[in-house]
Amino acid sequence: MIRHRPHGSGHPYADTEDQRVPARPLDGESVELRVRASAEVVSVVCDWSVNGAAPAELPLTRRDGRREAGAAEGADAATGAAEEAGAVGAVDGGHLAAAQARAARAAAGSWAVRTPALRAGSRYAYRFRSKTAGGATRTSRWFEVTAASWSDAGGKLEIAGDDRVVPGSVRWLADGDGPLRVRFELALEPREHVVGFGERFDAVDQRGRSLDAVVFEQYKAQGRHGRTYLPMPYAMVVGGAASWGWHVRTSRRTWYDVGASRPGRIVVEAETGRDGELGVRFYDGERPADVLDAFLDEVGRPAELPDWVFRLWASGNEWNTQERVLAELDRHREHGIPVGALVIEAWSDETTFTAFRGAEYEPSQDPHRLADYTFPADGPWPDPKGMVDELHRRGVKVLLWQIPLQKMRPHPRHQAAVDARQLVERGYGVREADGRPYRNRGWWFPLALMPDLSSREVRDWWTAKRRYLVEEVGVDGFKTDGGEHAWGHDLRYADGRDGAAGNGLFPVHYARAFGDLLRDCGKAPVTFSRAGFAGSQPHGAFWAGDEDSTWEAFRSSIRAGITASACGIVYWGWDLAGFSGPVPDAELYLRAAGASAFMPIMQYHSEFNHHRTPIRDRTPWNVAAQTGDERVIPVFRRLAELRERLVPYLAEQARAATAGGAPLMRGLFFDHPHDPQVWRHPLQYQLGDALLVAPVTEPGISETSVYLPDREGGWVDVWTGRELPGGRTVSLPAPLDRPPVLCAAEHWSRLSSLFAV
Repeated sequence: MIRHRPHGSGHPYADTEDQRVPARPLDGESVELRVRASAEVVSVVCDWSVNGAAPAELPLTRRDGRREAGAAEGADAATGAAEEAGAVGAVDGGHLAAAQARAARAAAGSWAVRTPALRAGSRYAYRFRSKTAGGATRTSRWFEVTAASWSDAGGKLEIAGDDRVVPGSVRWLADGDGPLRVRFELALEPREHVVGFGERFDAVDQRGRSLDAVVFEQYKAQGRHGRTYLPMPYAMVVGGAASWGWHVRTSRRTWYDVGASRPGRIVVEAETGRDGELGVRFYDGERPADVLDAFLDEVGRPAELPDWVFRLWASGNEWNTQERVLAELDRHREHGIPVGALVIEAWSDETTFTAFRGAEYEPSQDPHRLADYTFPADGPWPDPKGMVDELHRRGVKVLLWQIPLQKMRPHPRHQAAVDARQLVERGYGVREADGRPYRNRGWWFPLALMPDLSSREVRDWWTAKRRYLVEEVGVDGFKTDGGEHAWGHDLRYADGRDGAAGNGLFPVHYARAFGDLLRDCGKAPVTFSRAGFAGSQPHGAFWAGDEDSTWEAFRSSIRAGITASACGIVYWGWDLAGFSGPVPDAELYLRAAGASAFMPIMQYHSEFNHHRTPIRDRTPWNVAAQTGDERVIPVFRRLAELRERLVPYLAEQARAATAGGAPLMRGLFFDHPHDPQVWRHPLQYQLGDALLVAPVTEPGISETSVYLPDREGGWVDVWTGRELPGGRTVSLPAPLDRPPVLCAAEHWSRLSSLFAV
């Protein structure tokens, strides 16, 4: 066996051991040609031909002992966790970390050769011949490559709005088959700051940084890596005479140098189709809210969700039985901690993701109804509908976890086999360029099939299998996890897009599919996603994805919330205090809970940990037990009670945001775009029009500095009623049960009662 994939796995940040590096060379560059070969192969030769001439022989050498870069990089966090724990042959950190570590161990060596330099205007062809010790030979097909070069012509840049492209800055990258990318520049004034690009964990203001926009599943440490589940090719510029912004009208990958190379220039680079066409829309407004409003006019506005989403959400990945779920909710009642929503992740059979684990039923070509299932009394879920009914009686809404994949390992059986066969035979899956069904190339659920949710027919087929969960069991929403599994520029979608243009839109279609299902069943479209793109704004709520329980992750998550909201995401939250690794200490947990009480979504969640003890649930009672800190439960209770009182205010402010107002959770620059001091306090934010929140994001703090922007009437400390003028930095006490929060004086009379209890 010999394998060569010119573009590798499609991993956007790493090369693989069977690809061409670089996959698209520039004029004057050589390339390294890599192949994977079976163990019995003893020699590999490349036949290298230039412009149809007789090929030269380039012998390859072994690259044994090198891990596949994509898998290795993805597994760094998992490997580090194992090393810190002193583990040998095991990985700490739960099933996601373990999956990445398995991917790294599975990578084998390869063979490689470096070619002579390629020149624009020439065409190169190559193939590989292998030989085993027994003399057997194998020859690959021919592959072609040409070198690309930049020039002043080659495509069409369509500008809408007030043209801000620097004259003479537009350049096109093309190879022997046509355009590949376009690059242009925008002027950046000294006082201007740049915010947006979707959900960003590394910084609120991206000035001085370089970044890209591509949907990617970065398991933890997103800020350190500069990657995101939820990118958007959109940003706003704040701080000059007026606010402005731009949207690169593409679902393909884009790159941005935001004054990193030259302080007064933003360099935008974007992939194009072979037609070389790209659209850019510029927006102008007096305020950042005007710019965002114009962007949402183009990509879609958030839909208002019901008030219950603002209550506390509870979740734990190891809550895998009806008994365990009800026991945890009983603990909420016992401790007097109000809860409004429950996310059940580990409910399904883990093969179809449509049937409760332990349910007995016959496979069917048609969607099942509740009556088709028998739930054994001694099974993990003896009465799912009864459980949901009971939770509803307690005032708790229920969401079930989903993944947009048809699992294929181990080989599907029973209903999973029927579903997989339907997906393949009906052509309902995302396809490879040669028409074969795409098999997931990522590390989570490897080789799974992926439904092509760009097709309404496929969306309806996929969600029909889950309709009984809403119509009969009575669930209220879905945690639409994943969505980042489409790798490869040459995939094919039913809507006519290739992978380069379609992969980023997959999570948009995914959330839309489940939102449509809920609407069709008479429910609000409450989905809870981590992945998305421009166009995700109308589709439910979002959370910041997988993160460790560290202060660094806490800070990164606040940035993510501020930047996601700057792009029109209204309903946003995170796994407070992180979901992975050892249980956080009491201080981090309560600081995170205090901040989350003043965020759009307040949720705790914990990663699967193989049911080892001590358990790693992020419930307040487990954190109290693990840390021995008696403050945890009473402080968390007070914060959850306060959250209950805030629900009407949050619903009112969300309603205004969805109607075209400023975001619910927003950086100070939204309301004070001309105040240069707000950029010195990037983790402070407003929650609606009235509240200013200053999270404590460092340990050992009893008093903190808070910047109060200037505004008529000033501010009021919500805990003391003390009036404070704006336009200055003040020092405020910061006890664990009273996170620093200020209220705009003009709103204090109507909100003061919320904090008086």
